[in-house]
Amino acid sequence: MRIGVCFLPESPWREAAGLWQRADELGAAHAWTYDHLVWGGLPDSPWYSTMPTLAAAALVTERIGLGTFVASPNFRHPALLAKDVVTLDDMSDGRLLLGLGAGGDLDSQILGATHTRGQRTRRFAELVPLLDRLLTEDHVDHDGEFFTTAGARGRPGCVQQPRVPFVIAANGPRSMALAAVHGQGWVTTGRQSGPPGAPADDPAAAAERVTSWWRGVAELAAQMDRLEAERGPGQERLRRYLAIDVHGPAVLTSHTYAEEQIAQAGELGFTDVVVHWPRPEAPYRGSVAVLEKLLG
Repeated sequence: MRIGVCFLPESPWREAAGLWQRADELGAAHAWTYDHLVWGGLPDSPWYSTMPTLAAAALVTERIGLGTFVASPNFRHPALLAKDVVTLDDMSDGRLLLGLGAGGDLDSQILGATHTRGQRTRRFAELVPLLDRLLTEDHVDHDGEFFTTAGARGRPGCVQQPRVPFVIAANGPRSMALAAVHGQGWVTTGRQSGPPGAPADDPAAAAERVTSWWRGVAELAAQMDRLEAERGPGQERLRRYLAIDVHGPAVLTSHTYAEEQIAQAGELGFTDVVVHWPRPEAPYRGSVAVLEKLLG
């Protein structure tokens, strides 16, 4: 099981640089940062840009994979995203992981656009194959429902060939099918299979919420099993990433609890887990010492 960390881009680089270096030194397999204009979980927090953050991280780390968690078509045009991807893959000497997802609607609303859930799904379905072409072909022409390119150049290509790995975020059937066709990895935050919410002072209800979440994760894993089986023989299996601390108690509050949760992910066929670098308060409150022990 590989363990990765995700940093919220809320700290100035003079503070964040050492954390990225520490993740690299501890032996984390990969490190990610959110790709949003603002995050609904901390709408009033300071918030820095993703691509410059990853560029800076590439220059202060040596071995750790670096990823977007996750880039979406809600404010990124695929031709511009492709150039950022090629540049970051070069700066990191082939360590970039491109997390891609349909995203929510907050980013697009900031830019003056509103998209329905169906439109976001179709935008994503158009983005992924077009981005594949932009990273592997030269002179790409495309006139789609949402995006247009005219003679977009694909030079230089990625350091990683034929292109950087796509890690596609998917919790629903259409996006999961997209991951099975175009992805080298699949990442999920899971979903609740029971009623949401649990009072903070009700341990039994909180425990049931976690159990319910794991039931949803198991359902998604089984669905991906079926999608991969449909691809036929000879296809390389997707790496499976689970964002393990998005729901329920923060994983890094206890080493025993963290080990139990990670083991459960492995039993469901996940190859990688992603935890958030511990913050001093919610969300993702936890202990760096727990993370150090997990990675040690």
